[in-house]
Amino acid sequence: MGNLSIPPLAELRKRRSAKWRTFPDDVLPLPVAEMDFPLAEPVAKALHEAVDRSDTGYAAPTRDLAEAVSNYARRTWDWRIDAADVHTVADVGIGVVEVLRRIVSAGDRVVISPPVYEPFSWWVREVGAHVVEAPLADGPLEWRLDLDALERAFADHATAYVLCNPHNPIGLVHRREDLVAVAKLAEKYGVYVLSDEIHAPLVLPGAEFVPFLSVSDEARRWGFAFLSASKGWNLAGLKAATVVTADPAPKRYVDRLSPHSLYRTGHLGVIATVAAFNDGDQWLANVLDVLDHNRGLLDDLLVKLLPGVHYRQPQSGFLAWIDFRELGWGDDPTEHILTTARVALNAGHRYGSAGIGFARLNFGCSPQTLTEAITRIAAAS
Repeated sequence: MGNLSIPPLAELRKRRSAKWRTFPDDVLPLPVAEMDFPLAEPVAKALHEAVDRSDTGYAAPTRDLAEAVSNYARRTWDWRIDAADVHTVADVGIGVVEVLRRIVSAGDRVVISPPVYEPFSWWVREVGAHVVEAPLADGPLEWRLDLDALERAFADHATAYVLCNPHNPIGLVHRREDLVAVAKLAEKYGVYVLSDEIHAPLVLPGAEFVPFLSVSDEARRWGFAFLSASKGWNLAGLKAATVVTADPAPKRYVDRLSPHSLYRTGHLGVIATVAAFNDGDQWLANVLDVLDHNRGLLDDLLVKLLPGVHYRQPQSGFLAWIDFRELGWGDDPTEHILTTARVALNAGHRYGSAGIGFARLNFGCSPQTLTEAITRIAAAS
């Protein structure tokens, strides 16, 4: 594994974020998408320096964040982004909602592909639109976008599609050919694609992230990308993200966002994000080593201790999508697991009907914590 010192549980329980304040101390909390790793040193240094100079005002209208995103994308994915096409928002969810407000009207149809990040449906309803489901195709070996289902949904007067790329909760890294096909469907039916790429820095060995806007002219004409360091570098509480476009057609909607959107962004979030994208590569590489180890460790633990449970190793991120249906723990196995094993997971049914009987587990923790969690769950079976 990478050279990364993970604090012991006693230290982690001193944190005051949602992961550590939601449950009693006898519960191992593995639901909230926060990692247990210490801050990257370049990020911590930038934040300490800001506090030392009492620099806690509003975010400034500079190009620092846009250039950091652009440089990171080119260095990491060979994706050329014009810094002039990068717009700052407080977080990815707010960015998606604010763009949706400008491209949909009340009653319009917006497509999602469950099982998918639970707030997607909230965001669609928040703007007064109707959620249309085009579920992922669950093949014998892997999940994939169901292009036939997407075409049916797009053809039925859809206005927009919120794409999860990479896909939370299953850690699917979409194939280039599938993204090209989505872009062609978007062009054919006039559907805007909002690509949530928040997990892109966390793609694990064996997979390659493909930015949606990079795949074709059609993608650029109909697409928006939403990027943030919040998942890769564990900065969610600092509130800074970006909306990226690559064509004048979608950019005109981003240009209509409130001029105050910058000032709603966390100044410390911008400082931390710039440091992460510019100087956080080595720390992230160490994190990816731990996550790569943990996804395999989880596989081994489940095979040994819970052979009735099914799990496919994710291609990205720190989230595991686990099928508990054969154990007979009901539609929401997390209730049984929390009560009997004192381990907290996310209920799979919240990600769509395809998640009934499933749970999402956060393995962005130490191998010891992960081992204890599965050992506890096995003892409760």
